[in-house]
Amino acid sequence: MRAATVTRRTAETDIQLTLNLDGSGKHAIDTGCGFLNHMLELFSSHGRFDLALSCRGDTDVDYHHTTEDIGIALGQAFLTALGEKRGIRRYGFFLLPMDEALLQCAVDLSGRTHLGWAVEIPTEKVGDFDTELVKEFFYGFVRACPCALHLRMLAGENSHHIIEGLFKGSARALKEAVSHDPALGGEIPSTKGLL
Repeated sequence: MRAATVTRRTAETDIQLTLNLDGSGKHAIDTGCGFLNHMLELFSSHGRFDLALSCRGDTDVDYHHTTEDIGIALGQAFLTALGEKRGIRRYGFFLLPMDEALLQCAVDLSGRTHLGWAVEIPTEKVGDFDTELVKEFFYGFVRACPCALHLRMLAGENSHHIIEGLFKGSARALKEAVSHDPALGGEIPSTKGLL
């Protein structure tokens, strides 16, 4: 079983996170932000990742530190659970339609950090959640689990649909990338012998 538990405590957040890459999409999530809870529940379900997460953050200020630090903790959990990345497909891609929105999500678990972001979210908020924090979440993830993650909006008008498509699509791309390739056996999928 490829799993990890991460504890992250700062002056701004206190996070407990457990991840199982080979799960069934079970989740128990409490971030202190209803919209972020919903997005992470979708991420867990669509990636078939079991995710238990609790966060106490400085939400009296805003959701910035909570969102960014959860991205970091989730990235750390992925990195730990993947170990040497032996036998994984490494690459994942998903094109996700969400009503009028169409999101393209591609990932390479290369060990090198890059976030390609070609997304324009039309409103500043969804409920009480600042939509600019979606990018901060994914930046936190790629910094903690070095990978090239490209997120592109091909169509979209509704902010909720766009963000939901990003979380679902990235989960499905990651699900493909972390899955085992039977042709590889236990090989590391790189001519360098290291990811």
